[in-house]
Amino acid sequence: MSEKTITPYKNSTEGKKQQVAQMFDSISGTYDGLNRVISLGSDIKWRKFVVKKVSEIAPNKVLDVATGTGDLAIALSEIDGLKIVGLDISEGMLSVGRDKIQKKNLSERIELVSGDSENLPFADNYFDAVTVAFGVRNFENLEKGLSEIYRVIRPGGRLVVLETSVPEKFPFRQGYFAYTKFIMPLIGKIFSKDRSAYTYLSKSASAFPYGKKFKAILDKIGYSQTKYYPKTLGGVATIYVGNKPNTL
Repeated sequence: MSEKTITPYKNSTEGKKQQVAQMFDSISGTYDGLNRVISLGSDIKWRKFVVKKVSEIAPNKVLDVATGTGDLAIALSEIDGLKIVGLDISEGMLSVGRDKIQKKNLSERIELVSGDSENLPFADNYFDAVTVAFGVRNFENLEKGLSEIYRVIRPGGRLVVLETSVPEKFPFRQGYFAYTKFIMPLIGKIFSKDRSAYTYLSKSASAFPYGKKFKAILDKIGYSQTKYYPKTLGGVATIYVGNKPNTL
């Protein structure tokens, strides 16, 4: 089964994009807590590494695609003077994110907007960097979304992606599949009213073209100096970095 065929709701007649928006709307109220439980808290460390890679280019403007409830956008605010735009297709997730940002007095630095990752409402070469955390596997058309991101990054700018992946080595690989197939959907079923959501999230994570395959896609689109960094237990998540070449 290819990544493109995996959707949250088997019997829905809507496309993946619409189903993903519906799914995240339905779990927006419990998403943050469940994310901590499912990742065993490691997602906080992973985001710090993303912030480190973004800060290396001393950016002024950053776009966080598939921002969800704004966790990465908030983490990026640690970079002095940085202005952050977070974009997401789910209004439910954005609503939770706006409340968090307001409580942290970050509204002047972080703006959350509704939008489609495959049709970004920004000019060419507008951002110094773009980040995506746990979002690219939900793109309806992966290469189209990554190409749109490439378009809005300035020459010399950077893309940093945090995404789940599958460990390569024994016993971490076997443990990963057992965890995502049985435990992760069970946790989601207990805490979320949408029983399909976390089953979808585990299946889409396993089917995603992680590691060398995702790096090859970035290279194909035109990103340069691409690298990837497996994280935690041999790679239950991977962070990818790619630059947009400077024009002559």
